Amino acid sequence: IQSGWNLKQLMRKIVLSETYRQSSRVKPDHQRLDPDNVLLSRAPAIRLPGNMLRDQALAVSGLLVDSAGGPSVKPYQPKGLWREASNFSYSIGKGDDLYRRSLYTYWKRTLAPPTMAILDTGDREYCTVKPKRTNTPLQALALLNDVTFVEAARNLAERVLRDGGASDRQRVTHAFRIVATRYPSDRELEILVRALDDYRAELRAQPAMSRKLLKTGNSKSDPTLDAVELAAMTALANVLLNLDEVTTRE
Repeated sequence: IQSGWNLKQLMRKIVLSETYRQSSRVKPDHQRLDPDNVLLSRAPAIRLPGNMLRDQALAVSGLLVDSAGGPSVKPYQPKGLWREASNFSYSIGKGDDLYRRSLYTYWKRTLAPPTMAILDTGDREYCTVKPKRTNTPLQALALLNDVTFVEAARNLAERVLRDGGASDRQRVTHAFRIVATRYPSDRELEILVRALDDYRAELRAQPAMSRKLLKTGNSKSDPTLDAVELAAMTALANVLLNLDEVTTRE
């Protein structure tokens, strides 16, 4: 009321408040004084909804087209899915249409975008007050293998190889900071550098796998980058995008 019913100002006040920005870490005092979090002494750890997971992956990779407005777009979807489900055809978009914010994704009321459906999007056949929040093996499969997420991982890998420094440690640190917004611990860095080296060795032994991975999605991979290095970093970027702290609001 004081702001003249300015909803944007109200939302800004909420998200910048100390209460909203609290960590979900439970401290001894919380268990003793506020075990049920009635006083909002800590934040709940909430898995990001499907649209945020998709938009986040596109944003950190540099693919996100954040222009506002315009008609609905049709991002990637398994071929023939609509024909099987509703006898309608679906023509995948091109260019920027594939990387618009999820807000602009074309949606039939009785047929949600498949990746969003897997990631617990609301059913638009009826009003949903509280969204579902689950964490299933099928969701992990989508986040690791869906075209959008693999393509985002590859573009993130290109960004890291171009700007992250010369050594594996520098590049892994740079990638970790982009997606997790913090420096990795020594233990985390050791594990990730070793994983990158393993991916590199495996892909070097199977060059066809590297070429197949780099062809995922509509965007073209950078031809100036070594294919094996890019594929290995893509595999690591895919791991980082699936870390619990990256897919969960802490």
